[in-house]
Amino acid sequence: MWILGISAFYHDSAACLIHNGRIVAAAQEERFTRKKHDHRFPENAIAYCLREGGITAADLSHVGFYDKPFLKFERLLETYLSFAPRGLHSYLKSMPLWLKEKLWMGDLIKKNLQGYKGEITYPEHHQSHAASAFFPGPFKEAAIITMDGVGEWATASWGVGKGNRIDLHSELLFPSSLGLLYTAFTYYVGFKVNNGEYKLMGLAPYGKPVYVQTILDNLIDLKEDGSFRLDMSYFNYCQGLTMTSDKFHKLFGELPRKPESSITQRDMDLAASVQAVTEEIVLRTARYVRRETGQRNLCLAGGVALNCVANGKVLRERIFDDIWIQPAAGDAGGSLGAALFIWHQMLGNQRDVDGIHDLQQGSYLGPGWSDSEIESWLADAGYPYAKMDEADLFDTVSGDIAAGRVIGWYAGRMEFGPRALGNRSIIGDARSESMQSIINLKIKYRESFRPFAPSVLLEDLEEFFDTDRASPYMLLVTPVRTSHRKELSEEEEKLFGMEKLKIPRSDIPAITHVDYSSRLQTVSAADNPRYHGLISSFKKKTGYGIVINTSFNVRGEPIVCTPQDAYLCFMRTEMDILALGNCLLKKEEQPHLEPEDENHSERRKKSEVKSRAELRKFGLIMAGAFAVLCVLLFFRNSSLLPWTAGLSGFFLLSALLYPGLLFPIEKLWMKLASVMSYIMTRVLLTLVYILAVIPTGLIMRLLGKKPLQLGFTRGMKTYWVDVDPEGPCSRPEKQY
Repeated sequence: MWILGISAFYHDSAACLIHNGRIVAAAQEERFTRKKHDHRFPENAIAYCLREGGITAADLSHVGFYDKPFLKFERLLETYLSFAPRGLHSYLKSMPLWLKEKLWMGDLIKKNLQGYKGEITYPEHHQSHAASAFFPGPFKEAAIITMDGVGEWATASWGVGKGNRIDLHSELLFPSSLGLLYTAFTYYVGFKVNNGEYKLMGLAPYGKPVYVQTILDNLIDLKEDGSFRLDMSYFNYCQGLTMTSDKFHKLFGELPRKPESSITQRDMDLAASVQAVTEEIVLRTARYVRRETGQRNLCLAGGVALNCVANGKVLRERIFDDIWIQPAAGDAGGSLGAALFIWHQMLGNQRDVDGIHDLQQGSYLGPGWSDSEIESWLADAGYPYAKMDEADLFDTVSGDIAAGRVIGWYAGRMEFGPRALGNRSIIGDARSESMQSIINLKIKYRESFRPFAPSVLLEDLEEFFDTDRASPYMLLVTPVRTSHRKELSEEEEKLFGMEKLKIPRSDIPAITHVDYSSRLQTVSAADNPRYHGLISSFKKKTGYGIVINTSFNVRGEPIVCTPQDAYLCFMRTEMDILALGNCLLKKEEQPHLEPEDENHSERRKKSEVKSRAELRKFGLIMAGAFAVLCVLLFFRNSSLLPWTAGLSGFFLLSALLYPGLLFPIEKLWMKLASVMSYIMTRVLLTLVYILAVIPTGLIMRLLGKKPLQLGFTRGMKTYWVDVDPEGPCSRPEKQY
């Protein structure tokens, strides 16, 4: 039985295909379109999944979408009712996509899955996250915590997974959201929303958490059980196009930092403070869920589960015996959750787990290219390369790493999720004091403060790090072992802010952050024998079974997908060596990269170039329109008749004989139509907002009906709300 899961229209659209419960393929749409965090319908990811499975849409038994569109729309409307007359600009920005696509999700899915005759299943958003956390995990039963920005209404939930079933017990409701609180500070410190949160986490160790009490006293009412509520007067994300309000800016003394401007000590302290608050919320929630469920193991998903610092603290505090985190913890993983929810919970199929090994297959679930396919592409392109057997490749590349060269490493199937795990990676020597700066500034073109993760042989884990827990998905931060640290002088200890970056803190300085932490990936021979073989070869040469691993991309682009993506990234940066499968390419041997070689237009889903059939159709429609106009003008004896007849003839002849002639005209016409549609849509939506939304919202508030809780209720013991057993989670066949 084939089941397809889909996530779309917020960020990180993705698709996943399973066969009889086994994950066959999964990928984010961004990898194919080359648009980072692409939110559009994942038609390319779906096409890949079906191709990988060797099936068509007609072979699918079930299709699942990762949330309930109608409930999301309800939340959107009630938000505007709560804030009207404010919120018009946000309303005008969000409504067109809802009215055009999101409210017609079932039709849109079936339109893109020609041949599929079944129904669409709609698990609740946090149900999909919970399914992605538990069903592919290793535990027979476990507690589940999901935290993100927002789903339909829930922003966090907890429950229990047992066997082939997940049950969510409690949730926190919008607009109070840990994910959105973190994103608000991301915005305020000058990073991009839904993209820069990991930068904020990386910046935090440079600062001091001096604003923690300010946050707890003003922004958030945090309960002992980890539940909380935000004071929405400090935020603007419900009704505006920014995350923070003037009141927020007054509280912290300045306007938001302008992107790309200098980062100040205050910015670092803000990052440290919200990170500390985040960790406290996660820890309190974990303790509470452990007490309530009695479960010994924990599964995590949702965007907040990508905060590997908080994850590491949960593990080190031994709140649970073990934890497992979905590698694609964000919305992309919702596609996997939706598919597995159908297989296990709806259809009643059992899981086969041993408590140790997960079912995620290393998260190597994307497209891969064979050596013969890579060689064929290189030969056609005329790029010089050397073909090696695996042993020689490992020996050569490990020697290059030891010599201080930077390697682009492209092997096997692409990773599913935001982390590169050794198949689409840039690799360097963790022992080098300059390597962090080299890769950040000359290859990744990103901020110098950003830390790098290590890939360490699983068997050498405890040699370098103060932990005994494997971390194959780079989702745990752990301290570097004391024996590898360097003792700092008195003067060095007094350094603060970015000055800390200049001081090597261990004998593996390139992966040791300023607080002696590392975002860890363990590599086993079972999960990735090729990557394990490379690092083992490096260990033979140096005695160190550890390398730098960062994602194979440059700032602003997704991780590379195809050999062409990898080659272009290699040539645009100062990488020294590219390993494409068993083919080795040296930078100095490559031809100059011409501008046309950089053109990815053939990979775009929607090219501006129209087909002859489309242009012919346009010409015939225009010819018909002008012909009708000719008839009307004939009876009026208008002087415009010859011109109109001429235009009708021109369009008719062009359509029949030379449709390409109509391309610039069609392009201009579509632009004019788009502008007119944009104007008319905004006018109509503005009228609806003024005549319906504002009066309804004001009347509701006058009658004491408040859809959203916008402030604290100090006397409440908890803000957790019980999940209704007969609510949305109980009706996956519905969009509400």
